[in-house]
Amino acid sequence: LQKELLKYKQEARNLQGIKDALQQRLIQQDASVLQLKQELLRANMDKEELHNQNVDLQRKVEERNRLLAEYKKELGQKDRHLQQHQSKLDEMLRQLSEASYQQVDLERELEHKEALLAHCMKREAEE
Repeated sequence: LQKELLKYKQEARNLQGIKDALQQRLIQQDASVLQLKQELLRANMDKEELHNQNVDLQRKVEERNRLLAEYKKELGQKDRHLQQHQSKLDEMLRQLSEASYQQVDLERELEHKEALLAHCMKREAEE
């Protein structure tokens, strides 16, 4: 009986050692699982923060695109007004040029008539 008792005590010690080793391993695995859960939580928080930043950046891009479209529209309107004013300016310059030519012609005609008048006045004075 004593041999059997020693045998069972030895077996119990072996089983206790195995149990202690398994418990130690379980504690390590629990610590690893806890660490992985914390890392997962941090990763999810980082992912959420990146998502929020992405949404914010997309909103800013959309706002800039809207402003860009407005500026392009305004620029198009200003280009049209500029073309209209340029056309009017070209027309006025053409009219001014024509008026200048007419003025030159009228001045020549006036000089010619003044010369004729002077000639006539001279002839009348001689007569």
